[in-house]
Amino acid sequence: MRRDYFELDVYNVDWVETNDPPRKPTVEIDFYGPEEMLYERLMSADGKLLSASETDVAFRLQESLDDPDATGVVAVTNRLTGDFLLELNETAADVLRFVQAAREYGKSADEDGRYRVEISIDGENVVTYEKSTLLVYDADGSLLRRESLIPSGVELSGNVCVDVRHLRIRTT
Repeated sequence: MRRDYFELDVYNVDWVETNDPPRKPTVEIDFYGPEEMLYERLMSADGKLLSASETDVAFRLQESLDDPDATGVVAVTNRLTGDFLLELNETAADVLRFVQAAREYGKSADEDGRYRVEISIDGENVVTYEKSTLLVYDADGSLLRRESLIPSGVELSGNVCVDVRHLRIRTT
């Protein structure tokens, strides 16, 4: 799927710099391509829209983080299969600003999710995800933990993310 089919806007990030009351950062991704193509990717094997727990959001740099004009790719993936649901280009500064707002929001909020992802087709909302994790990788694919949004209770092993808050261990 072509990256230029997507348009990304962010909301509720300015409050961090202006000391206004915290508001949940939101990323709105609008798709302007063949709608059946996106629906096909957003569906699980049972024909239902993927839930927030079945998706991951990541950002991979294309240049060094030290480059003030660095860009990268925002990706939403199917957590179970690893398939890309969508990808689009974005500047590193904008993504890191969003991560910072989500991190600060998480310190003050008691609700699920540190940020919201809204996916639309031609302006019509298809699915909304409440998310807490956003992984940031360098151009070589190494995880940048300090730049990533990783909530407490989530442990990373290599490039595998496990939410231990909801992990149940059975003993027999």
